[in-house]
Amino acid sequence: MATAQATDKIPGELKDVPGWFPPLDQLLFTWFLQRQETRGFGGDLVELGAYMGKSAILLGHHLQEGEKFTVCDLFGGEAPDGANAAETAKSYSSLTRQTFERNYLAFHDALPRVIEAPTSVISKEVEAGTCRFVHIDASHLYEHVHDDIGAARDLLLPDGIVVLDDFRSEHTPGVSVATWEAVLNRGLRPICLSTQKLYGTWGDPAPVQEELLELLRGREDCGLSIQHAAGHRLVRTRAQKGMQPPSFPRSRHYTAPEPPQPAAKTTAPTTTPARPRPRSRARRIGADLLPPIVTRALRRSLARGAQESRYR
Repeated sequence: MATAQATDKIPGELKDVPGWFPPLDQLLFTWFLQRQETRGFGGDLVELGAYMGKSAILLGHHLQEGEKFTVCDLFGGEAPDGANAAETAKSYSSLTRQTFERNYLAFHDALPRVIEAPTSVISKEVEAGTCRFVHIDASHLYEHVHDDIGAARDLLLPDGIVVLDDFRSEHTPGVSVATWEAVLNRGLRPICLSTQKLYGTWGDPAPVQEELLELLRGREDCGLSIQHAAGHRLVRTRAQKGMQPPSFPRSRHYTAPEPPQPAAKTTAPTTTPARPRPRSRARRIGADLLPPIVTRALRRSLARGAQESRYR
């Protein structure tokens, strides 16, 4: 994962917040959360690893009355081990809790519950069996991701959704191993795979898969394929070129761009067409009185004289 650049600019739109949250995953987050809400499926929300708040801002938009939203991240604090400290220094050196909170409050009136600590504490901070949606995007080290997946299983309600980031990036093999180990040995059942994330459940994936397939087949901006492996139906989707994220409320700091000003009209200067130079009176009289043959000879003689004068 390339390191995103921090900025002191207060975001006006979600796209202005630094982070890795492409349009396809914004669409899938929105769809899963709205599907839960329309079916009266309530529960708390948890994000493990928040970076600068891009996905947390979207999650907070779907917080329903009576629900809690908890975000857990080191935010540059002390890591639990040397490997985690090295990872934090390399990829997240610009991350601070103040940046996250500033970005989040640009879109929301109040912060979620923020836990500045390793994600290993989450099982002690959030009650088991209370969550409907857990997003895991913290450490890329196998041991930590393995434990985060176990925590998510304990926190989720039946049919709750877990999302695992970077499960197939070339620089995060630890996430890949922990993810597919959970699928093969720990009961996690994939619902769909995007370019960056695996969406899964410890419940029955079939009903939600069928509804999701109906959505994806009706969109021209999403590629779709289905494979089967180890007894699982794997729905793979990818964004087509030019895919746009779903609409999202702008921040309270949004300023509409100035409309382009029409170019000032310029009026070409008017010119008076040149009037033909009148012939001298003597030439007019000569042309009228002399015989035509003489007039023609005279004109030729005058023309030769003018031409010779130009080359002297």
